[in-house]
Amino acid sequence: MTTGYQPGALHIDELLKEIPDLSNLSNIEVEQLFNIDSVDMTTERLLELGNYVKQILLEDEIDGVVITHGTDTLEETAYFLHLVVKSSKPVVIVGAVRPATALSADGPLNIYNGVKVACNKESHGKGILVVLGDRIGSARYMTKTHATTVDTFKAIEQGCIGAIVGSDVYFFYKNITYLHTIETVFDITSVQQLPKVSIIYAHQGDESFLYDAVIQSGAKGIVIATTGGYTLSKEAAIGARNALNNDIVVVRSSRLSSGIVSLTHMDTHHGYSVAEALNPQKARMLLMLALTKTNDKEDIRQFFYTY
Repeated sequence: MTTGYQPGALHIDELLKEIPDLSNLSNIEVEQLFNIDSVDMTTERLLELGNYVKQILLEDEIDGVVITHGTDTLEETAYFLHLVVKSSKPVVIVGAVRPATALSADGPLNIYNGVKVACNKESHGKGILVVLGDRIGSARYMTKTHATTVDTFKAIEQGCIGAIVGSDVYFFYKNITYLHTIETVFDITSVQQLPKVSIIYAHQGDESFLYDAVIQSGAKGIVIATTGGYTLSKEAAIGARNALNNDIVVVRSSRLSSGIVSLTHMDTHHGYSVAEALNPQKARMLLMLALTKTNDKEDIRQFFYTY
């Protein structure tokens, strides 16, 4: 079977047994923080993981980190770490589309390649790297695009930043344009809880009660996955204005797979922020962290252009 498997069924030690050549690449220390389905990766667990990675990278004997993660929310965790890890050392996040028991399971090779990338000196200073299917991508750009194929992770418009070919690691670009890791203002060391941010998916016939429910939940922010990037239905616009009137930060993103949501005159008039090229799930990560620093809408808009 290549689909329908049980996430988190194997301990990391069992996974590594399938890759005996790892010891030829590096001295590896193993720690399993969670053994869960990636859809159960809560904000509390994100904080725990982020602080753990930050702490171990302070140790001189640690040269890099490789994280195994379920693919369904891998891009969210990767981008969160991209914003909060305060180190230039390589941090690589890998996953698998097929279960370990499947014919042509992709997990072992992805782990092997992830370690190989983490050991490469050119990986320093590039932020969190996503490695699957012989490709290397920046956490800001990579997203899951297909439910079942092993080449599901792509950066649709920006492209991958490198590749693994045989025993060699190749990087196509020297720098990542947007600021990350040690360049960001986000410090989660003393953050006990991230502000609540919800995503509302726009669709034909959407209604303002969705926004009312988020307002009543005590959320501090809303990301709207708009139908095209700019327009909202009349009902959705009413709901969004109600949220803004309740001091909730509202960010327009897009439910489409690519493109830039840019700021318009109407946005500044009504008080919206925009996600630029971030998809809704990544925009939520940045907005949660932005709200730990400020509630000022103009400052939050600048965060989306910067990170």
